[in-house]
Amino acid sequence: MPSFREARNLLLAHRTDYAAAYAGFRWPDETVFNWALDWFDAGLATDPESRDRTALWIVDAASGVETRISFSEMSRRSNQVANHLRSLGLRRGDTLLLLLGNVPALWETMLAAMKLGAIVIPATTLLTDGELADRLERGRPRLIVAGPDQVPKFAGLDSASLDMGSVVRLTTGPDAPGWHAYAAAFSQADTFAPDAETGADDPFLLYFTSGTTAKPKLVRHSHRSYPVGSLSTMYWLGLQPGDVHCNVSSPGWAKHAWSSIFAPWNAGATVFVVNQAPFSATALLAVLARCRVTTLCAPPTVWRLMIQEDLTGHDLALREVCAAGEPLNPEVIERVRDAWGLTIRDGYGQTETTAQVANTPGQTVKPGAMGRPLPGYTVRILDIDDRPATEGEVCLALGADRPAGLMQGYDDGAGHLSGADGPLYRTGDVAFVEPDGTLTFVGRADDVFKSSGYRISPFELESVLIEHPAVAEAAVVPAPDAIRYTIPKAYVSLVGGAEATRETALDIFRFTNARLATFKRLRAIEFVAELPKTISGKIRRVQLCRLEHDGTADDPFRGLAFAQSDFAELKGDERKPG
Repeated sequence: MPSFREARNLLLAHRTDYAAAYAGFRWPDETVFNWALDWFDAGLATDPESRDRTALWIVDAASGVETRISFSEMSRRSNQVANHLRSLGLRRGDTLLLLLGNVPALWETMLAAMKLGAIVIPATTLLTDGELADRLERGRPRLIVAGPDQVPKFAGLDSASLDMGSVVRLTTGPDAPGWHAYAAAFSQADTFAPDAETGADDPFLLYFTSGTTAKPKLVRHSHRSYPVGSLSTMYWLGLQPGDVHCNVSSPGWAKHAWSSIFAPWNAGATVFVVNQAPFSATALLAVLARCRVTTLCAPPTVWRLMIQEDLTGHDLALREVCAAGEPLNPEVIERVRDAWGLTIRDGYGQTETTAQVANTPGQTVKPGAMGRPLPGYTVRILDIDDRPATEGEVCLALGADRPAGLMQGYDDGAGHLSGADGPLYRTGDVAFVEPDGTLTFVGRADDVFKSSGYRISPFELESVLIEHPAVAEAAVVPAPDAIRYTIPKAYVSLVGGAEATRETALDIFRFTNARLATFKRLRAIEFVAELPKTISGKIRRVQLCRLEHDGTADDPFRGLAFAQSDFAELKGDERKPG
């Protein structure tokens, strides 16, 4: 089997030759491998061609303040952070909760934890107090690294049930009672000696992801599955050494690790980040032009906002443009192609995997298609009986064909794994396959849908809705939206005595907004007399989805609808792309 460097170099050599790359690629199979030590430090940070190259470049769009850190400097800084975490008691196999925005400490801590052999739980800073408590309870972190904006969330979580008294806490902000200073790391030595070898299959990442149940699933990845598995993502993005790669993604989500850490640094490219709040397509385009960014990946929500701008008004250096998160409208692809002469290339994957299927550089893009299987992935389209089908569930062959980028499994919170064994891994997504192997996304096999690139579990939102005293039953479905692709919409039947009024809708919006992270919030409510159900009493979400898709207004199951944007009292939330 090839080494990591050999496998990487083969993909770089065949960057635009899909057939050669797919046929020739084999996953590296080192049994002992620590990406931070064996590739980042021993390769990027020491190689004369890359060591002085910028590894991380962060631009604050509002102030214009920039931070640039080279590969060699990032190696030293992450060594200091690793030594600091070790001095605070973090050991191999311990779990670390990472709750940071796009600041250098995020990348330093990821590398440091990897060097120590610790397990990282990346978390979004949008978590509510309740969601944070769930991650603490099931993730059982030994140590927390958080930004100053996150510190107040922990004030009400110091309960015996969470055993917070034993958790070491670091903040990147000013001194806070009970919190250690992250900045103290930079008084530590800038060399690091590991205490033991790291097995490639040792656990490294725990991601929480939405599913069909009320609580998110806990996905476990290894030192092999995401760092090495991201070679497929590197190939999809078309990255080359020396590229300046911008990925529009929030920390805490798997796509951030895909495209803002492992894929660009596998290639030896610069990770480029634009911090801005609220999002501005105008400001982003200006920064991309000024900083000569060469590759860009953004969710369809951002692309839909971008095409509302004058795309020809900027002198851009872009060579590759990509999208992921949900299907991209063909008209958006055409608008960008007309303005820039570049074709946006869709890619598909999951929190459970790296990029599996994509439109790769140099290949003809079929409008609306998700592309072909990426090097290292053997994809099967199967019906419910595991028979090959023209339209069916996207499945990955395991056994000898198991991709490095597949998770180790779903962790039940006690270390027991499931969901990634047997002859196949079922993604839960349905696709149509053409004779040439090109796949087109059809939809979810279950009811989970995406909004602004985030996976939304209807059951999770419904569980919050029915806690409202006026709500008897609720069904959440995706409603088409020009910017977000879809938005969460609730069909609600009310309890006796409750009235379908503007005041009731406002009260429900306020109730759910206080209990859901911003990206999960309901954007519309429709009060109905009853919900469509099967003979066994199950709500038929598919019927409501069809009403939304077709825009049917004259139907027995339609009612009185309200949108968040109807309420001046709630203004602000609906304008955020995430």
